[in-house]
Order: sequence, then structure tokens, then C-alpha cells
Amino acid sequence: MERANRPLAIAALVLAGMIAPCVIVAQENKPWERIPIPKLHEFHPQQPKRIELKNGIVLFLQEDHELPFVSGSVLIPGGSRNEDPARAGLVDLYGAAWRTSGTTKIDGDSLDDLLVTKAAHIETGGGEDSTFLAWDSLKSDADEILSLALDLLLRPKFDAEKLKLAQKLESTAIVRRNDSESKIAVRESAKLVYGANSPYTRQPELGSIGAVTVADLQAWHDRTLSGKLIVCMIGDFESAAMEEELRTAFEGLPQAHAVVAEHEEFPGPKPGLYFINKEDVNQSNIQIVGLGTDRHNPDVPALAVMNDILGGGFASRLFQKVRTELGLAYTVGGGYGFDWDHPGSFRVAVLTKSATTVEATSVALSEITGVTTKSFTEEELKRAKENILNSFLFRYDTKEKVLAERVRLEYYGYPADYLETYRAALEKVTVADLNAAAKKYIHPDKLAVLVVGNSVEIKPGLDNLRLGPVHFVDISIPSPSQLKVPEN
Repeated sequence: MERANRPLAIAALVLAGMIAPCVIVAQENKPWERIPIPKLHEFHPQQPKRIELKNGIVLFLQEDHELPFVSGSVLIPGGSRNEDPARAGLVDLYGAAWRTSGTTKIDGDSLDDLLVTKAAHIETGGGEDSTFLAWDSLKSDADEILSLALDLLLRPKFDAEKLKLAQKLESTAIVRRNDSESKIAVRESAKLVYGANSPYTRQPELGSIGAVTVADLQAWHDRTLSGKLIVCMIGDFESAAMEEELRTAFEGLPQAHAVVAEHEEFPGPKPGLYFINKEDVNQSNIQIVGLGTDRHNPDVPALAVMNDILGGGFASRLFQKVRTELGLAYTVGGGYGFDWDHPGSFRVAVLTKSATTVEATSVALSEITGVTTKSFTEEELKRAKENILNSFLFRYDTKEKVLAERVRLEYYGYPADYLETYRAALEKVTVADLNAAAKKYIHPDKLAVLVVGNSVEIKPGLDNLRLGPVHFVDISIPSPSQLKVPEN
């Protein structure tokens, strides 16, 4: 029997002898490491033409003759953070009813029919700090669609039935807002950072949207249209002719008024452990949050690089430890946030099964603390810089993306060359800068931990985290007997 197996053993040895040299050669040579990596080109994206009118309105024109299309938009200062709290949700209703109502010349339904025949679009909407009107069309229809868009901007006619429809849709969203544990986790953790009554976390309720009237929509429109509008056009047109057309439309408007700046206090979260019970899930969404900074902070380049190392991708410390090494999470990542005109939030998110909630949270907290005790390495610095700098190629690889970024810089008052100076600052970040930034900004004792999960399945219990008493968060939806939509 032993002799009979000898040929197989010999064959195995021969095969191993053939494979082993190949493995050794591959390990020693690593030919992919010899591929030359060219130096990144200087970053100088083609800027759109900027024109400031005498009344303060700003125009941006970006010619792009690759395809016969023309697109435009008007960015209007003022958003949900500027709402009356008693009418929270007004901006969402406004964004929906503005477009569907139509104008004094053409109602919304007729406008829909006309746009369909021309494969064109006109849309309205709103967000946290602004509202917008946007449109696009074929070049052959550009003048007509621009005229319709300007008519909607300057002469809207808000319709009571369209407002009621928007209220019904919004009420459906409100009563379903606790369906998704991920949306609950993001929403409620933001409240921990900014406060439940902050303009940045205020949420519409059935009562507040029911209080909105057509008169409120018109008043909001009149109020915000007097702000410093930013009008941008991109596509297959000649700048001189487009400038003349836009001047005719906007130079006659009154002097633009600046929106009153919000001066909110942001104390950050009360450290501790918070829990929301969701019985219909078998996993936990963990949010570890704190207060961040804004982009005016000169340490932002170092923070951006630090974020990439901590939780920015597959090679990050969080991913390598929590997911790759220990297999504790489906997704994990995050970092120290910086917003444009107010502090962002520090946020690390971990999605894990219920049984590993405590372990995954503990390991994530340990890795966060580790950036203040474990020095960054040159290898980590190099990889993070390459990740961020190479991303510029994809973030600003089209004229449309460059235009959008230029409008953003204009809106928040940043210099036109911000992207170039930011990229240059990223290249200068050192390991010493990273270590200093981590010690200055990462404070584990100031973080709040929110867990959204199934209390029955979380074993061991959250008490094992030893973060103090568990604070239970109420996410019940105020339910008036019925949604009362006022007659207009």
C-alpha cells in the first residue's frame, strides 16, 4: 500500500517543487511594483466666466460644445435652517409645489405636457441652506425653455391643490420615517451633536406641515428671491449672447440683500451611551459622534488625510481591524467632519450583527483612541495622500463638475482658487501634522455613542460597554387626530 502511494507522493513533491520557485520569484520580483507612477499634473481646472451684475446677482457661464444641450440653474440663499419652527417642512413643500403649480401664464400640468414634447426638464427643490430652480433642454429649444424657467422664477402662481398634494406626500414620508434603522441612526445621532431643536436637525411634523398655506409659500419666495442669486449656464451656446440674455432678465431686479447669517452655538454632544430599540431588525447600527469643524479651519488638510487613514477605505485602520481582521462589521468608516459654513460632525459608523454589537463598538472606540496614542506612519501618509489627490481627477473631470464646485465656493464665500490651494496644502501634510491634528481634535471622552438595534438580540448587553447608564431615545411620531390642511 505504501509503495502504491509512492508515485502520488513523488508527483506531489515534483508539483510543489515547480510551484515553489514561481511563488518565490513572484514574491521577490513583484513586477507590479516596478511600474512607473507618473507625477500628478498641476491642478488648474478650466474656470467658468464669472459676471457680477450691479445689483449683486452673479452669473457663471461655461461653454461646452461637445453635445447640443444647454443647462441652467438659479441658486437662491435660504433653506430649511431659516424656516419658522412652527412651519418646519415649509421648504420641502415649497420646492414641490413651486414647480407643480406653474406660473401666471401656464399652469403646472400644461407645463408638464409641453416639456415632455421637447424632452426638456424644469425642476425646483430646496435643502438646508438654499433652494433652486434648474432646467435643461436641447440647444434648439434652449431659448424657449430658458424663457419658461425665468417665468417660473419671477412669476410663480402657487396652487392650493398642488400644496395639498405636497402635504399628503410629505405626511406619508413623516409617518414612515422610522422604517429604516440607518435613517434613524443618522438623524438621531445628528440631534446628539447639534441639539434636538437646532435648525440643522429640526424635522417636519404632521402639525407643522399642515400649518403651511399658499400665502406662506409666496412669502417665502418673495423673501428669498431678494437674496444674492447665483445663476449658472453650461452647454452649447455663445457666452456673449447668453450674457446679454441673462443681463436682460436679471439686471432689472432690486439690489440683492444678504441672508442674515446664523450664529448658532454648537456645544457638541453630551458624552454617553444612547439606545433606540428597533424590534424588527437583527443587526445594530452604531454611530459614534462628536462635533467637527468648518473648512475655514487651516488644519482641514491634515484632518482630511487623518480621516482617510482612520476610516476612509479598505486600507483604513477601522476597516482593517474591525472588518478584515476581526470580521465584526458589514461596513465601518468615518472621520472628523468639516462643513462649509458651520461645524460638521465627527462620525464613525459601524453596521454589525446584534450579537457582536458590544465587541464591534469597543473595538471601534479603541481604534478612534488609537489615533491619539499610535503615531501615524510614512506609509499611511503616502497612501492617504495618493487616495485624496488622485480623487481630484474624478471629482473635477468634467466642466459640469468644475462649474458646480465654483458655484459652491461662490455661495459660501471661498476664494476662486480654493481648490488649487487646498490641493497644495494636502501635498504638504506631514506625519507630524497628522499626530498634532489627532491630539488636538480627537477627544474620545467627548463622544456620544448611539446604537439602533434589537434589544432582545444584543447579547451581551450594552452595559458591558461601561459607558455609563444607557439613555433611551424616544423617536415616536406626534400624531394629531388628523392632518388638517388649511383652506387657502
